[in-house]
Amino acid sequence: MPTVTWARVDPARRAAVIEAAEAEFGAHGFSRGSLNVIARKAGVAKGSLFQYFADKRDLYAFIADVGSQRVRTYMEARIRELDPSRPFFEFLTDLLDDWVAYFAEHPRERSLHAAASFEVDAEARVSVRSVIHRHYLEVLRPLVRDAHARGDLRADSDTDALLSLLLLIFPHLALAPYVRGMDPVLGLDEPTPEQPALAVRRLVAVLAAAFQPQKAPRPEEVKTR
Repeated sequence: MPTVTWARVDPARRAAVIEAAEAEFGAHGFSRGSLNVIARKAGVAKGSLFQYFADKRDLYAFIADVGSQRVRTYMEARIRELDPSRPFFEFLTDLLDDWVAYFAEHPRERSLHAAASFEVDAEARVSVRSVIHRHYLEVLRPLVRDAHARGDLRADSDTDALLSLLLLIFPHLALAPYVRGMDPVLGLDEPTPEQPALAVRRLVAVLAAAFQPQKAPRPEEVKTR
């Protein structure tokens, strides 16, 4: 994370460094991203970057945190508007629809998410994914906990397993409709405009089948058995 020097830097210069780093890491990832390019585009000396951050990986993790916070702020507002007290899997369907639409409309966030997902440097990938996962879990864990408490999930549900599945689904749907080759199974490799929404519903149906309480049979159904 940034040094104390970073907090003293002029806000316009901080914004220039963030913008340059997001563009460079979004386009080239950590491994091929160039600090020289970031410094030049931000209008600062390369040495200044090492006064602001411990090293290149520290800057990369910070940029991931900044980008994740933008996404989180937007999605938390949408969560309130969508009313998370509704039946959980209905709410989740609408939330994932909005999630897909957000990344369609925000290519900068999409490129940063892709860079983090496809990074080949293991240490850098762990650093940046730990930042992103923290944001995911701080938002999703309370939603799952509350759904379980009000009975939208089976009493014996493995909520950690559900969270783990959501940690796979959310990043996948952020990228698969826009990155060819990620999902040829659900029709997201070359999607029609309707296909992401259909994929969302198929994925949510699988989660609901695994975690939603079974409805008690109606009396007339019992009599016919």
